[in-house]
Amino acid sequence: MPDSRLAKPLDAVSLAQAMIRCPSVTPEEAGVLDVLAKGLKDAGFATRRLDFAEPGTPDIANLYASIGSGSPHFCFAGHVDVVPVGDRRAWTVDPFAADIIDGTLYGRGAADMKAAIAAFVAAAAQHRTQHGGALGKDSGTISLLITGDEEGPAINGTRKMLQALDKEGVRFDACVVGEPTNKTKFGDMVKIGRRGSMTGHITVQGVQGHIAYPHLADNPVHRLARMMAALIEQPLDSGTEFFEASSLQFYTADVGNPTNNLIPAAAKASFNIRFNNLHTSQSLETLVRQKLDAVGGNYRLDVAVSGEAFFTAPGPLSALVAGAINEVTGKQPELSTTGGTSDARFIRDYCPVVEFGLVGQTMHKVDERAALADIAQLQEVYRLILERFFAPPAA
Repeated sequence: MPDSRLAKPLDAVSLAQAMIRCPSVTPEEAGVLDVLAKGLKDAGFATRRLDFAEPGTPDIANLYASIGSGSPHFCFAGHVDVVPVGDRRAWTVDPFAADIIDGTLYGRGAADMKAAIAAFVAAAAQHRTQHGGALGKDSGTISLLITGDEEGPAINGTRKMLQALDKEGVRFDACVVGEPTNKTKFGDMVKIGRRGSMTGHITVQGVQGHIAYPHLADNPVHRLARMMAALIEQPLDSGTEFFEASSLQFYTADVGNPTNNLIPAAAKASFNIRFNNLHTSQSLETLVRQKLDAVGGNYRLDVAVSGEAFFTAPGPLSALVAGAINEVTGKQPELSTTGGTSDARFIRDYCPVVEFGLVGQTMHKVDERAALADIAQLQEVYRLILERFFAPPAA
């Protein structure tokens, strides 16, 4: 007999509005997890908080929800934290009012990615209703991995949740992350990987002196200039079938010299490398150091890595997602690795993962928004994915 809690279909838009009205600007939770947990409980999910802290970083509230048991195990991952609104005066609506105007839902997080989370919860509830209520014992598991730390340092969120669940013996067979992957129209792109990101800070030490007596000094600016030229003179690679070419870009060079007759004691520059899966951060750091060493002199290189490149080769999961998109929209989505990084970089170590959500044109912008028609289509795509993922094998 169907679960009575599912007699009234869960409305994705109403849930998205309630979530947007919680101003969960990272790292603040602002009650959004309670709103989401209620929607999940109404859909029959068991929910629990997985909150983490680490010295020097914000405490982060996270949520894990699941229904069913055993395998196969389908996981949906997403984040409820959002970026700041910026200049509120530039918004034509209240960024946390979740207004609907001319068939469009406005608000910070509408596209990235509260509406996608709501669409999945509604799709999971719909899937349950169509299959007579709760998933049977050992008939499979649906779960949600929801963090409040994707837009922040990403230390106390998805990565630690995965580690904790792995220690408990939780195993995922596939995961879809609800990032806003589409470029211009709903259904035009699925992300099957992302480039890695490495930031480097070069500090070159010299000998300060009078600019009229350069032989008595060691100008670090000149050596830094040669180092910068050495790092950009040759491309890192020419790309692959699914990845753009890796790119090293300097974004600042600083001396802070207040006068025109002084050779400074030090000069600094910083760069970022967005790299494909032909490299690792370690191989790139080795390459950078080799080029800096060839220039020579006293320097320091400090490196920070926010994520390695990752790639889920086209296969059953991408075919499942693309097939559902095609049935709902009539489009054949591009399988892409473009854009910035996401929490899929952590999930890829545990199971195959792809990303699909709403249109990303307004994410992080003033008047962020999502079309109601797109939210409805996304719910149907997610429902079809669940339907086909849990379908019994053909005889």
